[in-house]
Amino acid sequence: MADVAERAGVSRALVSIVFRDQPGASRETRERVLRVADEIGYRPDNAARLLARGRSRTLGVMFTAHQTFHADLLEGIYGEAERLGYEVLLSATAPGRGEAKAVESLLGHRCEAVIMLGTGAETAELDALGRRTVAVAVGRRVSGARVDSVHTAESKGIRQAMDHLVELGHRRVVHIDGGKGPGSAERRRAYRAAMRRHGLGDEARVIPGDHTEQSGIEAGRLLLAERDSGLPLPTAVLAGNDRCAMGLLMALTRAGVEVPRDLSVVGYDDSHLSHLMPIGLTTVRQDAVLMAEYAVRFAVERLDDPDSAPREAVLDPKLVVRGTSGPPPADG
Repeated sequence: MADVAERAGVSRALVSIVFRDQPGASRETRERVLRVADEIGYRPDNAARLLARGRSRTLGVMFTAHQTFHADLLEGIYGEAERLGYEVLLSATAPGRGEAKAVESLLGHRCEAVIMLGTGAETAELDALGRRTVAVAVGRRVSGARVDSVHTAESKGIRQAMDHLVELGHRRVVHIDGGKGPGSAERRRAYRAAMRRHGLGDEARVIPGDHTEQSGIEAGRLLLAERDSGLPLPTAVLAGNDRCAMGLLMALTRAGVEVPRDLSVVGYDDSHLSHLMPIGLTTVRQDAVLMAEYAVRFAVERLDDPDSAPREAVLDPKLVVRGTSGPPPADG
């Protein structure tokens, strides 16, 4: 700022007024200061100015790089944060870089709050974090921890998917589990409950898996191997999420199984990739934009009122029927 002031022939205080867009400088002076700043490549350090006031106005977001639904959530987070006057800093989890490291990186960069997408941390860990800083968990129910949470009513979404398949005539419906992924336990319980409610409890089957394409590929290979040994394929598969469903579709189509003529597939999330396939994926939609808006508002409001009780937003899912679900085969 001193360099700008010297070259523009004004005081440092006047340069500060210009960059803070405060009254006190003529239009000519403002134009001269901004022109000189551009010539020497100066940009005001907004982060430093905020930190000098004890605030960074930055929200940290922990996410998983390859989770397509997290990308959808991030779009909504950026929009709402900007509307409320906050910046966003990202920190990804990856093999060899766990949640703890990703969160500590955000805190080390002076983020005022942390929004965790799809956290798998234990309740005690979340509670400890929530007592250190403002924290919001997105994509899972959290009870007994000092963090806010935003998630979809998982059981309602699974119930919609199962009702759809049963109404089409399916009885042999298999579920690929999401392992320790967010919402997986609730989806697994809801699947079993729906099978019992439709009188299909004896047909219920859960294949271990996780929220990756590889999980769907492996489940598909397992089902195909069983078919080759003489066991019938299920008529429908309810995958743990869209990524798993896409892996399953890859394995099935490569083996000549036609979807949905031979087997129906349903995912969960309605991530943007579900629209980009040659055949649209039937899936349970989570409203990523609304979830993101709740998460940002919870974080900002708790910053204004740190002693308030943790809050939970439970959003309604919606089944989106596309091309991967249809009636079971005649011999199914």
